Amino acid sequence: MSQAGFPSTSRARAVQPSRSRAAQPEDLAHIPWLPALGADERQRVLADLRVVQVEAGELVCRVGRPVTYWFGLVDGLLKMSNDSAMGIPITFTGLSPGGWFGEGTVLKNEVYRYNIQALRKSVVAGIPAETFHWLLGRSIGFNRFVMNQLNERLGQFIAAREIDRLNHPDARVARSLAALFHPVLYPGVGEVLRITQQELGYLVGLSRQRVNEALAALQADAVIRIEYGGVRVLDLERLRSYRRS
Repeated sequence: MSQAGFPSTSRARAVQPSRSRAAQPEDLAHIPWLPALGADERQRVLADLRVVQVEAGELVCRVGRPVTYWFGLVDGLLKMSNDSAMGIPITFTGLSPGGWFGEGTVLKNEVYRYNIQALRKSVVAGIPAETFHWLLGRSIGFNRFVMNQLNERLGQFIAAREIDRLNHPDARVARSLAALFHPVLYPGVGEVLRITQQELGYLVGLSRQRVNEALAALQADAVIRIEYGGVRVLDLERLRSYRRS
């Protein structure tokens, strides 16, 4: 087991495709690239799109498995991680509602180099890799979306390397929170992110108690406001560059 009893990815079960269903109108409302498609393209996506409910601890993607779908998070919270040779989990980033992920893996048609695990009960959508490449071959709007995704993702991981080098827990929590509020990668979040102190601890690598202290400090500095079941950002730019003296 990993920290605080959360199931490690080596023991977690993968979600079964047989549990998926066709997308409903409420699911489609959370897919940011759908409006960029033409009528024929949209028709194919609606025919191929699948949605599945993932339980906390289950894996959407597992290291070493071949890519079959391009996925997006409709609702819930996911984390992207890997397991080192020593069996120590390394968390790369969290994934918030509205975010689509794994386009680089689909483009290269390679096996996954990371795990995607649900931190809570979540709703995940996906289109087959074949549909993804079909869209790339005919939709300018879809190509622009994917290119923008890749560019923003690069910036996200550069920022993640900086977070890893921060020694102060308050700054680590602040920068990690800011990443979850990325308006391009996670357009479904808005100003309030539904997240618990324990879930944030899984992403940052800190105890729930230390995360609570960091959130209290950020609130005292008027950067965030802690609300029931989540966190509201009051100043995203300050959160992105937050440092404790």
